[in-house]
Amino acid sequence: MPVYKAPLEDMRFVLHELYDSTTIAELPGAEEFTPELMDSVLEEAAKFAEGVLFPINQSGDLEGCTYENGVVRTPSGFKDAYNAFREGGWTAMASAPEFGGQGMPIAASMFVEEMLCSANVAFGLYPGLSHGAYLALYHHGSEEQKQTYLPKIVSGEWSGTMCLTEPHCGTDLGMLRTKAVPNADGSYTLTGSKIFISAGEHDLTENIVHLVLARLPDAPAGVKGISLFVVPKFLVKEDGSVGARNGVTCTAIEHKMGIKASATCALSFEDAKGWLVGEPHKGLRAMFTMMNTERLSVGIQGLGVAEVAYQNAVNYARERIQGRSLTGAKSPDKAADPILVHPD
Repeated sequence: MPVYKAPLEDMRFVLHELYDSTTIAELPGAEEFTPELMDSVLEEAAKFAEGVLFPINQSGDLEGCTYENGVVRTPSGFKDAYNAFREGGWTAMASAPEFGGQGMPIAASMFVEEMLCSANVAFGLYPGLSHGAYLALYHHGSEEQKQTYLPKIVSGEWSGTMCLTEPHCGTDLGMLRTKAVPNADGSYTLTGSKIFISAGEHDLTENIVHLVLARLPDAPAGVKGISLFVVPKFLVKEDGSVGARNGVTCTAIEHKMGIKASATCALSFEDAKGWLVGEPHKGLRAMFTMMNTERLSVGIQGLGVAEVAYQNAVNYARERIQGRSLTGAKSPDKAADPILVHPD
């Protein structure tokens, strides 16, 4: 039976001894983030990861996401787990207080992300992409865009994606073909296709905020002609509520070797309405804010998966018996010794 126990002792050592967490509370605006508070955060995160996310990890991979007529449904238990995650304030950890965030130092939130990835890496991809979208809009979006999207992303009511890859060119972004035509009202009409979009469609949030790379009609060739657009799944009304469905459709989900509970989608943009983020033809620079965040997250994912793999390998080696130790029986009451005592 799979096991996972958050390595809190190791995390505390890194946070307090190696990093010296007392210096965090000395930063402007971070006075409340004392070592004691961060310990409490880690302990609560461990309870959630071990008690809520890990029990649905294996079942989620076995069941996987399902696709039917453009609708993607996550496995059993994922929606309830996400609601509990959101209600617990975990989506708001490292976001700015002005948009409803907790302003937690990234040094502390990364430990929580590691636990998510150990307990259920497929689940962790959903809020992970959202935080990257939050950062891109926070640093490059207009004030109106920030007020429209960031409070909902921070609260976890809405999620975010990163739409780069296209079927004909993969990640060679200089060749992308998705078009964005300006409209009289200041918006843009986007047409094109994207593939391998993590969390591109799902049932966890009421809206999905897509950050899409596309070309304007007068765009120069190559990566210097790429612009960034925010394209919501549902258009947003003036009062901030969701309105009509936008022209974004999920046409398929990938059939993968693993992390099957994470929806990896093909998206079609057919006369989808979007808004320019940042300056024209400077989209790749803006998107790199999100891309660099996701690169860090990929490293954390590797660490998290390695941790849970190690724990289960050790657990198996303690239970599996075969032969006797070269230095004499270690479990004389059993027919053989656990393989843990044998040389590598």
